[in-house]
Amino acid sequence: LKFVYRFCKTYWFTLYRDTTRSLPSECIGSDRPVISLGLSDFVLDILMPGVTPKQSDTYLCMSVPLPVDDEAYVVDFKPHASMDTVHHMLLFGCNEPSSTKNYWDCDEGTCKDKSNILYAWARNAPPTQLPKGVGFRVGGQTGGRFFVLQVHYGDISAFRDKHKDCSGVTLHLTRQKQPLIAGMYLMMSVNTVIPPGEKVVDADIACHYKRFPMHLFAYRVHTHRLGKVVSGYRVRNDQWTLIGRQSPQLPQAFYPVEHPVDVSYDDILAARCVFSGEGRTTETHIGGTANDEMCNFYIMYYMEAKHAVSYMTCTQNANPEIFRNIPQEANIPIPVKSDMLKMAHGHHEGEKNDTGKSSLLQHDKKEKDKLLDQGDFYSLLSKLLGEREDVLHVHKHNPTEKSESYLVAEIANVVQKKDLAREITNRDERDNTILVRDRIHRFHRLESTLRPPENRHFSLQRPKHGEGSCEKEHTGDFHVEEAVEWPGLDLKLGQVSGLALDAENNLVIFHRGDHVWDENSFDSKFVYQQRGLGPIEQNTILVLNPSNAKLLHSMGKSLFYLPHGLSVDKNNYWVTDVALHQVFKLGAYAKEPLLTLGVALQPGSDKNHFCQPTDVAVDPITGSIYVSDGYCNSRIIQFSSKGLYVMQWGEETSLGRARPGQFHIPHSLALIPDFSQLCVADRENGRIQCFMLETGEFIREIKHKSFGRELFAVSYVPGGLLFAVNGMPYPGEAEPIQGFVMNFSTGEIIDTFIPLRKSFEMPHDVVASEDKTVFIGDVQVRTVWKFASIESMFFLFLMPQLHTLYLQISTTYTTGQEPGKGGGGLNLGNFFASHKGYSRKGFDRLSTEGSDQEKDDDGTDSEGECSAPPPAPSS
Repeated sequence: LKFVYRFCKTYWFTLYRDTTRSLPSECIGSDRPVISLGLSDFVLDILMPGVTPKQSDTYLCMSVPLPVDDEAYVVDFKPHASMDTVHHMLLFGCNEPSSTKNYWDCDEGTCKDKSNILYAWARNAPPTQLPKGVGFRVGGQTGGRFFVLQVHYGDISAFRDKHKDCSGVTLHLTRQKQPLIAGMYLMMSVNTVIPPGEKVVDADIACHYKRFPMHLFAYRVHTHRLGKVVSGYRVRNDQWTLIGRQSPQLPQAFYPVEHPVDVSYDDILAARCVFSGEGRTTETHIGGTANDEMCNFYIMYYMEAKHAVSYMTCTQNANPEIFRNIPQEANIPIPVKSDMLKMAHGHHEGEKNDTGKSSLLQHDKKEKDKLLDQGDFYSLLSKLLGEREDVLHVHKHNPTEKSESYLVAEIANVVQKKDLAREITNRDERDNTILVRDRIHRFHRLESTLRPPENRHFSLQRPKHGEGSCEKEHTGDFHVEEAVEWPGLDLKLGQVSGLALDAENNLVIFHRGDHVWDENSFDSKFVYQQRGLGPIEQNTILVLNPSNAKLLHSMGKSLFYLPHGLSVDKNNYWVTDVALHQVFKLGAYAKEPLLTLGVALQPGSDKNHFCQPTDVAVDPITGSIYVSDGYCNSRIIQFSSKGLYVMQWGEETSLGRARPGQFHIPHSLALIPDFSQLCVADRENGRIQCFMLETGEFIREIKHKSFGRELFAVSYVPGGLLFAVNGMPYPGEAEPIQGFVMNFSTGEIIDTFIPLRKSFEMPHDVVASEDKTVFIGDVQVRTVWKFASIESMFFLFLMPQLHTLYLQISTTYTTGQEPGKGGGGLNLGNFFASHKGYSRKGFDRLSTEGSDQEKDDDGTDSEGECSAPPPAPSS
């Protein structure tokens, strides 16, 4: 049945495309705009409703609503147009078109809200089919609900017979989620001035990259007539890695990055354009006309879908000093033959009669070998999209005979026409070309998609029956990323052992100051051996503003030896100390504990003693106290609100697979008042176990392969989300250290996340708020990360920036309308659409099972936690 379905779907779509191909000038499909291709796929016609442009360089727009309410992905584009009548077409996605007419003059704008470009066509480009797993999202909560088609009619001599045009595009859409996203990073100078007669003028652009890793596949350079060479680099640790270098007077295609380059957080992306002002009698500025100049370096990349950003820009030189070290090659112009210059500036008369005369075959062999296939720009992209990854890195392609000179003519024409930049008429406008940048972005965004490596796997392994809920693909609807603006990483902390949020949602940190848990901390009977150091002299409980990390309050000086767990009950702090083997209740400003459980410095396993208790949780309704005990006991103990023993449950893990109710270091507690449950991070069993609060009855286990063998901490957010962090992989295992977001009811993993700044080494505790802000404390890195949902970060960090930018430019740039009127102005939405490896060595596994410590490669201990010294070598 699957075979038959796939065959029929392919046959239907192919037949439909073949039918439309034979009627390029008719309003095909107007009576059948939507055709189903089975359960999840369908095709949609978006065609001009029979128009007759009255003058050359006319831009007409029309809109079509998305025919489904739920989310869908565009995976294939079939154009219906001829270069004899249409100069180019653009397809946008948005929620509110600029007009409700059947069609309108695009000078009125395309969309009233932000728009995303989905497709571009010109010069008889063939259909564009995206690679498997890649698609443009439309509909749903985040995608546009309308398609807006913009058609540029250049030379209208073909309309002398008054015929009507129905050019457009047919889309193939699917409701199946696409896991891969590619995009475009545009580096663009906006304020370069080229003095007349100046032989060499450099335009430099550089920005720090502040997002998740991206992988670079191809690049494209663009200037106008004065550009000699454009080069782009990644700068990391003062080392310059070439992304690409090319003459902008050659066909401005996308060239493959010779050696694929990855870009990570805080790398610098740098680009230089070299110009010559010789022959000019006046200053030349950045702008959109043929007499202006541009300095653009486009980078094509792909990112994992859950981190993906489809478009990013860099328009400044954030670090001018670094260009002192730019490789000398960036300053050496690439010679171009005169016939290539003619091509670049649109002098291609006679190309229809003898295309070969102006082809790259006339170029010398050295230059030819450098170039990719010099077919039409869009044809080239289609080929890149449809081929295997290894094809992208082949440099010796023969040029085609179809349209070698079309490429540069198309780029030059489109960049200089009004769809990309209205003519700038005075000096002030030239100095700020944000409008130009926005329109160029809209034109090029589609071309940013490339096939990712073939060896990337996206299916998640299902656990065996009885091992918990299976993991599903990330939906993309919810994602957590590090809040890089939060300054909390700069706090001077000891080993961070516990985190909590108080009643005002302030962040509470429990740390060890100048004390560390190492191999000398305990003897073989778990008795603390470093009492001579005295208690920690620093305040061990810090209360911070969660927005700016400002210290609001601190306490806990001279009370603790080795802090571990923390929770907050109204205005009280509940903490555990593994050296003292005790649990404490502290008032917000009390210098002495309000309640103490356990006997100081005496480990034990009866009703009155703990042995390295790890965490504490308090029922907000009944006041019952739950203690996880701990490193050398395997139990959960319940006390009344007065501290009286009530009951306990749990036992050591037996040989073989751990059974329900067995623990191997119950390390963290999450109280689930919505369901009257208590969930336990069963650390060394790599799982979460949940129990009834009142009875201790086992409810269920949540366990995933991606947890690895250790799960350190768990936190619950009212509304049904669990957050967790795992531990370091064992030697030979691949599961990374990361954070998890889970659906509490089903146990499904909704999202995973890692930090951008620094790296997880031993994330020890996690806490999350109802707005999905997450904090993770690392005992090894001695820091606290803040993570937030993408939606939260947008409102917290981007909105103020957008507002500031808007105030700066809204009165400077419009599209011929007064500020605040119309929908064709600057598109802020588009503008901003914007392991560490580890090997556990040293102690035998049995000797470190009660440990939070990391081993160095030489087998010695770094600062961390352990419960006992290593056993004596066996004979």
